[in-house]
Amino acid sequence: MRLFRRRGAATAPRPGAEPAPARRADRWAEVSFEDRMATVDFRVGERAHITVDSDVCRSCTTRACVTACPANLFAPTADGGILFNYEQCFECGTCYQVCNREGAITWTYPDGGHGVVFRSG
Repeated sequence: MRLFRRRGAATAPRPGAEPAPARRADRWAEVSFEDRMATVDFRVGERAHITVDSDVCRSCTTRACVTACPANLFAPTADGGILFNYEQCFECGTCYQVCNREGAITWTYPDGGHGVVFRSG
């Protein structure tokens, strides 16, 4: 019986076997943030797919959405609220997951044909 494993899958080393060589950094091409973002289209709809209730946010002490958003779209205001810019949202849902105040963030899918589109190369 022959066993196959998925390419790149981790396996336990056999006793007495030499360790596998470490993955070399030069195998992966460096890609700048600007080049990565060039593969993303934002089809902005008129309706925001995420809304933030600043009144609820004022009672938040963690501001987890501000630090967790990979696109840095949340900004605290001087009066304790939060501003959100939905136009370049990756739609990952991280803000909704880390928010600890019920009703502070309302997340829905963008209207048909709108939202983020990832293209390769």
